[in-house]
Amino acid sequence: MVLNDNYYIAIMAGGIGSRFWPSSTVNQPKQFLDILGVGKSLIRMTFERCIKLVPADNVLIITNERYRDLVKEHLPELPDNNILGEPSMNNTAPCIAWTALHLEARNPKAIFAVLPSDHVILKEDAYVEKLAEAFQFAQDNDAIVTLGIQPTRPDTGYGYIETNNDSKGNGPISVSSFREKPNLETAQKYLDTGGYYWNAGMFVWSVKSILSSFAKNAANILEILSEDKTKFGSDEEQVYINRVYPNTEKISVDYAILEKANNVYTIPADIGWSDLGTWNSLHAYLDKDDNECVVLGKETHLINTTQTIIRSDSKKIVVVKGLDNYIVVDEPDALLIYPKTDEQEIKSVVKKLTAEES
Repeated sequence: MVLNDNYYIAIMAGGIGSRFWPSSTVNQPKQFLDILGVGKSLIRMTFERCIKLVPADNVLIITNERYRDLVKEHLPELPDNNILGEPSMNNTAPCIAWTALHLEARNPKAIFAVLPSDHVILKEDAYVEKLAEAFQFAQDNDAIVTLGIQPTRPDTGYGYIETNNDSKGNGPISVSSFREKPNLETAQKYLDTGGYYWNAGMFVWSVKSILSSFAKNAANILEILSEDKTKFGSDEEQVYINRVYPNTEKISVDYAILEKANNVYTIPADIGWSDLGTWNSLHAYLDKDDNECVVLGKETHLINTTQTIIRSDSKKIVVVKGLDNYIVVDEPDALLIYPKTDEQEIKSVVKKLTAEES
C-alpha cells in the first residue's frame, strides 16, 4: 500500500539509547544494532515498514551528523539528501521544526509522519492501516495526529494520552491532555478508567499544520531556524543548519507543541507495539526458557538462574550460576551485571562513567 506522492515519513534516529548500555554506545547506538538477533538492525526494520506506505525517496532520516555514515551503511538505498544531520542534540522539537521546513521547501503540500527508529511492531498490517488512516485525517484536517497504544498493564514507564472518551479503536479521538509517566497507583487508575493510551511517540501532520503550531507555541525555535528560509532545499542547507541549529532551545515536541495545541487527535492502535527502551522490556518481549531466562549468545550456559537476560556476542564460553532477576551483558569493552529491578539507574551510571572519562 503506497500512499500518494505528498506523503513522507521522517524516522528519528539520533538518540544514544544509554539504557541499553553497554551494547548501545555513543559510537554505535541501539537503533543500529541487531538487538533482537534477527539479522537486521532496528532502523532497518523500521525503514522496511515505512516503504510499505511511501517510496524510499519519501523517507527521511533525522539523526546526529556523526551517524550519517551508519545510516548509509544500514539504508544504502536512501538518497543522500534524505539524511538530515543534526549538529547538536537539542531534543525532538527543533529537529521536527527543521524537518517541516525542509519538506516545505521540497513540497508545500507534504503530509509527514514522525516515527522512532528503534521500536518493534508485531502486527505490521494493522500498523500500515492505522498510519494510512492518520495520513488521511491529517490531510483532510488541520490536526496533529498521534497513534495511541491501548494499555495492557499499569506501566509506569510510558507517558499517557488522555482522551475525551474510550472509543475502543473507532477512528480519531480528540485528545484532552498528555500525562507524564505516572506512579503505579495512577497508572492503574488510567487502566481502570479507560480512555487513556500509551504515548508511543508516533505523529502525523501536514507541513502547514505543524509549522503553524510552532509559530503559535514555539515561535523562538521557528524564528531561529527560519532566519534564511532560502537555504532549505538547497545545497547550502546543511551548512546553514550547522550554524543556526545549536541556538535552538533543547526541548521535546511534547512540551513545545503537543501539551499546548488544541487540535490533537489520537487513533487507538493495536499493533503489537514495544518501544524496547530497556533491557527489561527486551526480556519481556523475547521468548524465554523454562526458567524465564532470555539468552542472546551461542556459548552461554545457565545453572540455577531465573528471570534473567544474558547477552554475549563473544566466542568465549559464558557460565552463569545462581542469579535471579538480573541483566548480564558482555561486550568487548564492558561487562554489565545489574539487578533488573534497578535498571532505571543504568542511564545515570553511564552518564557518570562518561563524565569520568572526559
